[in-house]
Amino acid sequence: MTKGMLERRLRDVSAQLQGLRRELALTDEQLTQLSDEADDARLRSLVSETPIAEREHREAARHAEAMGRHRTDVMASIERLERQQDDLLDRLNEAVG
Repeated sequence: MTKGMLERRLRDVSAQLQGLRRELALTDEQLTQLSDEADDARLRSLVSETPIAEREHREAARHAEAMGRHRTDVMASIERLERQQDDLLDRLNEAVG
């Protein structure tokens, strides 16, 4: 790969990382909110002991778990791109040196 191609690829990876980091920040906010809602629903379910409250708790917990899985996926993508970025930087240093 030429130096220009490496630099272009590095810019692309950097832009993807920035987008994923923004998504991670939003995901963290949403996960906090959904986890709080699931905790509140759990408490309501324990206090009221009604089928509706239990269903609401299960639904809120499922939403929080889904957001947790999404966060894990975003983190894995960030880690993959960071490794790719490191590799591209190494290759760029070799091309320059």
